[in-house]
Order: sequence, then C-alpha cells, then structure tokens
Amino acid sequence: MAKKLQMAFIGSGGISHAHFRALKNFDDVEIVALCDLKEEALEKAREATGVDKSMCFTDYKDMLKKVAPQSVSVCTPNGQHAPCAIAASNAGAHVIVEKPMAMNAGEVKKMIAAAKKAKKKLVIGFQYRYAPQTEYLTTMRDAGMFGDIRFGRVWALRRRGIPNWGVFGQKHLQGGGPMIDIGVHCLEMCHFTMGAPRPVAACGMAETYMGNREDAAKIKTAWSNWDWKTYTVEDLAVGHIRFDNGAVIHIEASFAAHHEHQGTMDFQIMGTKGGAKWSTSEIYTDVNHYMMDMKPAFLEKSDFQSLFDRKLRNFADHVLHNKPTQAPAEHGLMVQQMLDAVYESAAKGGKEVAIK
Repeated sequence: MAKKLQMAFIGSGGISHAHFRALKNFDDVEIVALCDLKEEALEKAREATGVDKSMCFTDYKDMLKKVAPQSVSVCTPNGQHAPCAIAASNAGAHVIVEKPMAMNAGEVKKMIAAAKKAKKKLVIGFQYRYAPQTEYLTTMRDAGMFGDIRFGRVWALRRRGIPNWGVFGQKHLQGGGPMIDIGVHCLEMCHFTMGAPRPVAACGMAETYMGNREDAAKIKTAWSNWDWKTYTVEDLAVGHIRFDNGAVIHIEASFAAHHEHQGTMDFQIMGTKGGAKWSTSEIYTDVNHYMMDMKPAFLEKSDFQSLFDRKLRNFADHVLHNKPTQAPAEHGLMVQQMLDAVYESAAKGGKEVAIK
C-alpha cells in the first residue's frame, strides 16, 4: 500500500480552505485534525474536510500532544506563524507555513533551527513560484536566455484595496501592510527568478496617509468601510534592495495610493542578454542585430486554486518521497530579511540598512 501523509491544520479559516480544496484530490494525503481559536471557523473547516469533531481543537498545543500529526499546515495570522511552526517541529511534524514566513527574520531563524533540530522538513508557502509563468522564466534563466540578471522591478499595487476583513490593517498582528502582505508575492517570485542571490542591504519608505482616516474608509470601492480606527500599517511602501552579486531589486507595494491601477501584481527582470515580464511571459532580447520580443506559443493556464494544488503537491512529495521543494525555508528567510530591512530603513528616514 502507498504511503499516506497525515496532515493537521493550525488555523482553519480563510486561506486554509484553499489547502482543503487541493488536498481533496490527493489520494496520499489525509487531513487528521483541525485547530482554530474561533469555533465558527472550526465548524466550517470540519464541514469542508469531514474531520471528526473529536479531532477539532481550539488549542494547537493540545492538538499536537494528542494527535502527534506527521505534518502540519500553519494558516494563522502572521503573528502566530513562528510559535505554531516551532511547536509543530518540536512535536515531530513536517511543516508548511503560509506567507510571509513570520513577523521578522529573527523568528524565521528560530523556525529553521527548530526544524533542523527535529530533523523535519520546513517549507514556505510561496504559491506563485508554482505558476506556469514563473516556471517558464526560471527554465529560460537556466538555459542562459537572460545572461547575468542585473535588475528586477517588482510591483503589487492597489488603488483602494485595504482589506475590510481579518487583521490585515493591524501591524502588531501582521508585521506590516501591503509590502509584507501582497508585495511579498512578487518579491519572492522575482528573487527566485533571479536565482535567489543573497540580499546585503536595503533602503525604503513606508507611509500611512489614508487607511487611518474615517473619510477615506467611506470612499466608494469594492472594499469600503475597513476598520480605520485599528489601521496601523502603511498605505504605500517602496524599497530598493541590493544583493551580493551586485544586482538590484526595486519594489513598490500599496493598499491605497493615487495611481491608475485598481489592482496589479507583476515583475520584470533585466539581464545582460535579455529581460522578461512575468504577467505576459514576454522575453526581450537581441537576435542577429534585431531587438526581439518573444512569447511562448503555449503555457498551461492557472488560477489561484491551481497554485495551491501545485504547492501542496510539492510539499506532499517532498515529505513522502524526499523530492526537492521549490520553496525552501532558507528562501523564506531571505525574503523576510528584505522586508525587515525595507521597513527598518523607512523607520530611519530612508537610510540604507545592512542585511546580515
């Protein structure tokens, strides 16, 4: 009989349901336990997964002790990623944790140390690196199409896109705003496509001028009436990151800003032999003294759910069959270091901050 991976969930609301939908199609993964502080979220998760009520918990430490799951998916708000992941590793479980990996790089280092001590796997849930466009660009990179990639431009911009649910506007629970919530997706994709060089320094700005105003929360938008009274994160953040190979990434991220985009996430890379844009899969290069724009004739289509299908499949194969992960914890650490440095620089008036 084929091996079957037992998986428990810490955090059973929101994003965990994308995990549930993916795992329903896996014959070699079984959801064995659920945990959430909110009974309502726990009941919805139980209905979605069919997990018995006796295996539903409101205390993750109690769940880890009584169930001793083989693997754990951490789908909590950002502030609980580190303690939950560390506890799961200490309990002998392999762990996949949603993005961003933690509140800061110090927490991530503790997560990695706990997993190594327990001799268990730790994976960061960067689903966009499983997108066909990302896989295509990394394949072209490995084939030498771009030469030495020198620059990446990253943007995750919303004109009025402050979430009016959850705790996305509370810095003490999330660690930050658009930079750490949506900017992280494009940043990690671009960094991954560039070959994951080591970041050495960053500077940036992060400003709040709209999200904490009652009148702004009344602006007509799909996500109006957010909780402006508890809003403590930035509306707009900009960063400039340097790497040990001399390359640079520029990043822009906004929940609310005065620009033309209602919502856009993308990145571009520029190398010595060619460049590319993620959203269009276009490659820009030179052939026989002519500038050429090239696109693949076919790329597999994907949507938000299919990305979760692929990342959970990769995690299961990583644990069950020791196949390489596409999202190692060490990549999550480097991305977190970049985010930390941009925020620290912003707090210091834009002064460049070293990344150690």
